Amino acid sequence: MTIDIDISGHVAKVTINRPDRRNAIDSGHHSQLVDAWRTAEADPRVWVVVLTGAGEQAFCAGADIHEPQPDGHDYWASRDPDGFGGLALRTSLTKPVIARVNGVAVGGGFEMVLGCDLAVAAEDARVGLVEPRVGRLPIDGGIVNAVRHVSRKHAMELLLTGGMFDAAEALRMGFVNEVVPRDGLDAAVARWVDALLSCSPVSLAAIKALINQTQHLPAREANQADLPEVRAQMASSDALEGPAAFREKRRPQWSGM
Repeated sequence: MTIDIDISGHVAKVTINRPDRRNAIDSGHHSQLVDAWRTAEADPRVWVVVLTGAGEQAFCAGADIHEPQPDGHDYWASRDPDGFGGLALRTSLTKPVIARVNGVAVGGGFEMVLGCDLAVAAEDARVGLVEPRVGRLPIDGGIVNAVRHVSRKHAMELLLTGGMFDAAEALRMGFVNEVVPRDGLDAAVARWVDALLSCSPVSLAAIKALINQTQHLPAREANQADLPEVRAQMASSDALEGPAAFREKRRPQWSGM
């Protein structure tokens, strides 16, 4: 088992533990990642997910080239509809996901970063979608997500050059939320986790569901979408607890229900 999941204090930390392969993903580890997302979504204890790689060299170097890969149309037909790692295009995970980018995130590794809701990077991390330089395509979420995340010009800078970008450039382009010295990475991630945990998890689930499931709709139509997660939030005890805590001038005690 080299995809580790540790659940503590409402946080599930998912670690790609293959530092000898720069945390690259083969088909077996892809399946383990899918299992991790299903576990996190189904476990009511989990309100926030953090994804990272083991060691200090790589977050994830993409697909493991030591495993034979299908080519051309065979690869096209075999792709996971949820994207690389079962995450890059996943819409069913309503728990917020933070990418702890501890090193190189390239190819599918960066596609997973794009699939996360927030990203914090060590200042010596590097990212990129290099597939065009080797005659391939970032079709496991890279192309379609990049142009939905940042301005077209920055997305094209990433996609059409096939280049590698340092963390400061990734921040400038809008692909990560914060860049910190390596020795401050865990503290920075903890701050983001705390910010998410200060919010009702039922509210966050509804927000993610509404965003993920209505991107294809005009804004007015999307705003009227009748989703189970939105209904659940409006009928939740958290929806009562928040205003009560405000009136009583105390911190809300979220139940996630």
